[in-house]
Amino acid sequence: MSKIVIVGGGFGGLMTAKALKGANDEIVIIDKTNYHLFQPLLYQVATAALSPGDIALPIRAVFSKFTNIKVILDEVVSINRTERKVILRDGEIGFDYLVISIGSRHSYFGNDKWEANAPGLKTLGDALLIRERILMSLEKAEKEDDPVKRKKYLTFVIIGGGPTGVEMAGAIAEIAKRTLMRDFRNFKPSDTNIYLIEAMPMLLNNYPQELSVKAQNDLAGMGVELKLNTKVTDVNSNGVETDKGLFETKNIIWAAGNSVSPLLGSLDIKLDRAGRVYVKKDMSIEGDPNIFVIGDAALFFDEKGKQLPGVAPVAIQQGRYVGKIIKNKTVPQNRKSFHYVDKGNLATIGRAKAVADIHGLKLSGFIAWVAWCFIHIFFLIGFRNRFRVMGEWGWYYITFKHGIRLIVGKDDDDLK
Repeated sequence: MSKIVIVGGGFGGLMTAKALKGANDEIVIIDKTNYHLFQPLLYQVATAALSPGDIALPIRAVFSKFTNIKVILDEVVSINRTERKVILRDGEIGFDYLVISIGSRHSYFGNDKWEANAPGLKTLGDALLIRERILMSLEKAEKEDDPVKRKKYLTFVIIGGGPTGVEMAGAIAEIAKRTLMRDFRNFKPSDTNIYLIEAMPMLLNNYPQELSVKAQNDLAGMGVELKLNTKVTDVNSNGVETDKGLFETKNIIWAAGNSVSPLLGSLDIKLDRAGRVYVKKDMSIEGDPNIFVIGDAALFFDEKGKQLPGVAPVAIQQGRYVGKIIKNKTVPQNRKSFHYVDKGNLATIGRAKAVADIHGLKLSGFIAWVAWCFIHIFFLIGFRNRFRVMGEWGWYYITFKHGIRLIVGKDDDDLK
């Protein structure tokens, strides 16, 4: 009997464990939270469209019927390859096989002080922080009679034109221009300003140009001002400074880059600038065929030399692949190279607005939005989560009303 340790309860970790169903092994899943999180819908929690419970499920609930799987709530601080141990905040665990699927965090490219004023969107805590800042800004704008002072509370700046930035900009535009405006009396939808800043000349750089242009046109039609070819030089309490001027605001969201936990440094192997591990064709690390790194933490190039993106489908397929190797105890020389089946890219822009590139089939508008909805419902873990999200989306589509608008984390400083 082998001892298999899986670090991380995201899609990669969960799919590895599920692939080991029926294996005569001891399996341990370690995560610093007790839930699996569906990150692609975090922006909907941040913009008050969904509640945290809609996109998260306790890891123990997922594996309650798997008698050989143990779940531990703790943080891994280092890995001792020589002694085959995972070092935790509170103890250590030995392993025969190790799978690392720790995801990624937002990167400020060496400007970590920016995070205080420009939170990223990778955890439930990030989403709730952004949600409360947005709602509190609207409340402060309601109290402010001076239109000049009020403007900073009604200006929203999203940095980064990838899928997360585009989805956040569209969702905030719907809040600012339509959904919540009917509940306030001191300002109008036209008083709000939403800026999406991107250093490159186009949004969604990994999408075909025609879909990028479609996304840009849709956002512009929703009232989002695009600032392309614009480099951020500083983020502070006054707003966002760029090479084209200052955007004064109290609402800044960072969606411009990712990096991996420094935990991978303890493996003492080659990493790229974002901290990802250069993995072999079987997802194992150099010099150790029984240690695997998958998902966002892995740097993997396909048969065409193209780097795989840090998205859920990649982690899912890699998790299943590695789980099968471990279950069958496949020796390195008999392992087939991992092959990723790309099922396409989708990004939603707003209500009935999305873009999709599926095996060369380029879709936009309502059809792409429906495809996006069904695919995201499919990837959610748990029937209750799927049912609740479908209900929330259906309610919003009919009424234009978001349901989760509670402010629970404010303190006295928030009211100033």
